[in-house]
Amino acid sequence: MTKQAISLFSKNNLILLLIALLGLILFFGSPLRKKKYAQEGQFYEQVYLESLKYKLTENKKDSIREQRTYVTKSQPKNVIFMIGDGMGLTQISAAEIMAEDSMALERFRHIGLSKTKSTKLITDSAAGATAMSTGQKTHNGVIAMTKELKPLKTILEYAEEASWVTGIVTTSTVTHATPASFYGHQPTRAKVNRQLAAQFMEHDIEVLMGGGINYFNDRDDQRDLLEEARERGYFVTEDVEQIGEYVPSKLLCLISTGQPKRLDIRGNFLPLATNKAIEVLAKPKTNFFLMVEGAQIDWAGHANNSDYIIEEMFDFDKAVAHALDFAEKDGNTLVLVTADHETGGYAINGWDKEKEKLKTEFTTGYHTGTMVPVFAYGPGAESFAGIYENTEIFYKLKHLMGLGNFQ
Repeated sequence: MTKQAISLFSKNNLILLLIALLGLILFFGSPLRKKKYAQEGQFYEQVYLESLKYKLTENKKDSIREQRTYVTKSQPKNVIFMIGDGMGLTQISAAEIMAEDSMALERFRHIGLSKTKSTKLITDSAAGATAMSTGQKTHNGVIAMTKELKPLKTILEYAEEASWVTGIVTTSTVTHATPASFYGHQPTRAKVNRQLAAQFMEHDIEVLMGGGINYFNDRDDQRDLLEEARERGYFVTEDVEQIGEYVPSKLLCLISTGQPKRLDIRGNFLPLATNKAIEVLAKPKTNFFLMVEGAQIDWAGHANNSDYIIEEMFDFDKAVAHALDFAEKDGNTLVLVTADHETGGYAINGWDKEKEKLKTEFTTGYHTGTMVPVFAYGPGAESFAGIYENTEIFYKLKHLMGLGNFQ
């Protein structure tokens, strides 16, 4: 064998040897790399397990985290929870620009932001109200039930159990998604108005004001829930002004057969009803919880009607003023104002000099996924500053109202 052949053979063997060694290293790995990979594997496995654990206990962990934000030393004796359905920052801004005087909303000093998503990015009113009334996210269309369609106890029901007097006021029917999510439990919001009216009668809620007479007395089961309400001590009326200065112990005021009309027809109902509800609930000199909804801000957003939005914002703001006036005088009342979602993708793009009105545009005829503001005044108001899920509103209220620990 020539020297050249021997040299080539040695080089080939060397190359084969290096390839074999490289293969062994890649297959078995060095002790150091094996140890490193084992440590990394344990680390990422732990991260995964912690992530899984968090997902399984998400509500509980969030509740514990949020509990640390309670910096107040005082608790409210009363709570007035006001929901501007569909009310985003632009709806508020448009009304503020067009208002002749400062709005009641400008009197708040503690302001936060609520994340509105349900099990979908874009919530509806049923899921949005359920999140705030029960502390749990659910599917769109579901009223105060879990994703598995099991009933959830609402903040109003907790208050009832603790002997608080309670009330609901709305410019929709009293069986609509938002008000119903504080006392009813239904797997769908569609075609259940009469079932919800019957569920209301299972409670001892002192005040109910809004639309929907037909759901109480035009029923397939032949029940006349209005007559039943009278027998249970309710003052029943179709006109809030008819009550006058009288302050009954229980009040059922239904102003329309179905959905209430716009402001030019229904008049000053919402501010008057808010004021009367406060009078009724404050009369026993015990704790009270009142939910007030400005429902038609949402309807105006769906209609992409800027003028309608602004008139409904003014109407809702008058109701807010009544609540704040009472809270300032009382000194023991928390007033909380927020929305379930924004509606319309509403934007202000300038001023129309010829028409002397705002130039506005809409991106959708439905709801959007933007965060909504939360305004708070009174004992515990500090707890509502910051950014949080809409479910946290329930937990904060439950804590401040002394209705039990987080569960």
